[in-house]
Amino acid sequence: MEIVFLALGGLALLLTLGGPLPFCFGLGLMVMHYLGGITMKGVLMYGLQQVASPVLLSIPMFVFAGQLMAESGIAKSLLDFVNIFVGRIKGGLGIVSIVTCAIIGAISGSSITGVSAVGPIMIPRMVKENYPPGFASALVSISSVLGLLIPPSISMLTYAWLTECSVLACFVSTVVPGLMIAFMLSVLNVYIVKDCNLVLAQKTTFAEKMKETRKSGFHALPALMMPVIILGGIYGGIMTTTEAAGVAVIYSLPIGFWVYRGLTRKTFAKSAINSAATVGSIMLLILLCTCLGQMFIMLGVPQKITVAILNFSSNKYVILLLVNMLFIVLGMLVTDLVSILLVVPLILPLMIEIGIDPVHFGAFAITNLSMGAVTPPYATVFYLGLRIGKTTIDEAIKPLLILILFAYLPVLLLTTFIPEISLALPRLLGLM
Repeated sequence: MEIVFLALGGLALLLTLGGPLPFCFGLGLMVMHYLGGITMKGVLMYGLQQVASPVLLSIPMFVFAGQLMAESGIAKSLLDFVNIFVGRIKGGLGIVSIVTCAIIGAISGSSITGVSAVGPIMIPRMVKENYPPGFASALVSISSVLGLLIPPSISMLTYAWLTECSVLACFVSTVVPGLMIAFMLSVLNVYIVKDCNLVLAQKTTFAEKMKETRKSGFHALPALMMPVIILGGIYGGIMTTTEAAGVAVIYSLPIGFWVYRGLTRKTFAKSAINSAATVGSIMLLILLCTCLGQMFIMLGVPQKITVAILNFSSNKYVILLLVNMLFIVLGMLVTDLVSILLVVPLILPLMIEIGIDPVHFGAFAITNLSMGAVTPPYATVFYLGLRIGKTTIDEAIKPLLILILFAYLPVLLLTTFIPEISLALPRLLGLM
């Protein structure tokens, strides 16, 4: 265990200094190999075999589809369509942002795509209508996290592969928590801006609204059909997750080039290059994390963690609370993918020991860790939202914390302690 703590200490130190993630885990592997005397040959072969899994083939496609979406102009058509129904409500633009980010998440499986596609359009528009800039940036940022909860989700795909659970069951398990968070954010948004002097959309007659709905709905139809095709294909048994990811890319091309015309040869090349860099980083990270995790398993670390926590408390609810606190701290320091790859294999035996279904564990783990994307000091999505909104962390941190404490955390706790919130839908669909 001394070698394990030394490896984790070196990893944490390099993370704190801002080292590239693969290098951080590479340092942990070096400590385990040279000081712990654990051979790398078998571990590396194991890692390479795991990375070659067909399940992981969908990650490059979903990443590429997300990049294409961010450039294609899909987000604007969705925003205009949703705005017809809630634009007259005080706080309606905030609801438009939340709903659009949820739809974008149902296509790309990424939180970055949501804030990068919706933020440049929506944040300036909200500020123009007298929303506080800090609140607008915080709301779009936290709404983008729905991309990790509304399927397909790259994080949940990785969890399902790692734990050998049904990918479809894991995907569906976060649908209800994701929708609950979207609802809570919408309610809180309306309450926060009730005293603001907002500029509302002009009143229109019923005939004018119907005409606008038909026009905007027709324009948004190709974008709205995208999640229907992808999710319908997966859950209808027509396509595997990997095939659906490929379809997402193929569908994005004509939509981006000829329907919304946001894609050009230049932006397509930019999307391809960014996707390749992202995928390369993700796959290298998965390889190194898998190798390091296998070393910990060889040393019996999961069993020792289980014994230590059970010696501290055998109460299931206390253990779940402790695990959530661990994930909250990790989410503030590293990416959700890192936490999943490194910690889930160590904690899963404990969850099984206390009778927690792995699909339920995945649901509250991903719900928890996705919050880290907007929780400083890590908070990559939040910082991107600040840059897009041209505001400061001082202006945005208070509304962000209010949204986390009163919208996100309650849903996380309900998902953790009421298993049916995450398990009812998979069971209803016969996936468990």
